Amino acid sequence: MEITMASFPKEHFSKFDNAAITESDKAHYMHAYHCFDEHRADGSLNVAAGEGAYIYDAEGNKYLDAVGGMWCTNIGLGRDEMADTIAEQVRNCAYSNPFADMANVTAIELSKKLAELAPGDLNHVFLTTGGSTAVDTAYRMIQYYQNSRGKHQKKHIISRVNAYHGSTYVSMSIGGKKSDHPEEFDYISDTIHHISSPGYYRAPEGMTEADFLESLVKEFEDKILELGADNVAAFFAEPIMGSGGVIVPPEGYHYRMWQICQKYDLLYVSDEVVTSFGRLGKFFASKDRFNIQPDIITTAKGLTSGYMPLGACILSDKIWDVIAEEGKGRCFVHGFTYSGHPVACAAALKNIEIIERENILSHVEEVGTYFMEQLKTLSDLPIVGEVRGSHFMACVEFVASQETKALFPEELNIGGIVHEHAQKRGLIVRPTVHLNIMSPSLILTHDQVDEIVSTLRLSIADTVEDLEKAGHM
Repeated sequence: MEITMASFPKEHFSKFDNAAITESDKAHYMHAYHCFDEHRADGSLNVAAGEGAYIYDAEGNKYLDAVGGMWCTNIGLGRDEMADTIAEQVRNCAYSNPFADMANVTAIELSKKLAELAPGDLNHVFLTTGGSTAVDTAYRMIQYYQNSRGKHQKKHIISRVNAYHGSTYVSMSIGGKKSDHPEEFDYISDTIHHISSPGYYRAPEGMTEADFLESLVKEFEDKILELGADNVAAFFAEPIMGSGGVIVPPEGYHYRMWQICQKYDLLYVSDEVVTSFGRLGKFFASKDRFNIQPDIITTAKGLTSGYMPLGACILSDKIWDVIAEEGKGRCFVHGFTYSGHPVACAAALKNIEIIERENILSHVEEVGTYFMEQLKTLSDLPIVGEVRGSHFMACVEFVASQETKALFPEELNIGGIVHEHAQKRGLIVRPTVHLNIMSPSLILTHDQVDEIVSTLRLSIADTVEDLEKAGHM
């Protein structure tokens, strides 16, 4: 792959006063997932530049970003042709009204391309501002569809424990992570329900994977029957759970769940905000990896590789034919000021062009397989319980005992300790209590994979030493 990017000499960072930036950050900038006490004490890693798979802080320190921004820097940072495309679109048409009888040609072109890439009859595209608003749109689309066909009572949603579907009121309610539901927030609880996570590592002791799968399918069907099939509208699922711990389901899980949806007239919503645009080696994973044809796919993140904020809710002919039925005079009263933003759409089109031109999907098949193979070599370390994932979507789960799979006390934040050691060595991994999660840029090389794994090994070894000294081992 030929990649043209900017280069950052050390003097590039002399203009930054990191101490002053830190004070301004603490005083004024409220972060996503802002942990008040920790931030007040420790501040943040202040990122000032990015290039390929690397980021640089305001003091010029270089880090290999194994998190890929937030699952999204798929083609790498600092691409000159992306910058040129964005600048050209700004000069040509920076914005246009996306409502009612107004459209812009870039949004139309992108919608056509997404319909071509999406599986089966997913031919209709509603462009949003990101993943959360794509899921929010899917939720409203489901209500609209059910009401349009006279199924006014069909409103309940089934999701899963440890699922993540976004940060709006609706999408966070659909999500099932305990840590994302603190008591200070309110959530929809009467019509949104959560069934078990499909993570086999935490299945009951002695249960085979086949029996575990049967138990998951039965639980889903039982929940539908408990609520009444005429009351349940849809099932939301990530093909592989992302921030809930990179949970790869048992073989055949999604197809079996899809069959249950067909049986009871539920819509299947595949949340591909993370898994689409190459992370699993395909533009979309639902059909090509998991053999299901969803009624709706939500996508974002890798859609623009993080260069611009953009998401999409892609829906089937089946839904469209009902909501857009001729002669009904319906209007889908939903939209955002920045739906189909022409600059974001231009970035998405260029991003897709780069993925296709540089054969990045094939690269992911090769190097992503190597990435998982090398990560699994960490399993010999005493606190590594499971290394799981697929291609460029990976997780290391830490345990106090490999035999019993018992966890360390949550307040120790093992993932955070490993993360801190790794960051000092120039590696960024995402800490989530007992986990380190990774989703690096898809342009990663074999050497960079080796750098991640060797640095992580040293960082985990340092963490073991810390635990032994503190008497926690």
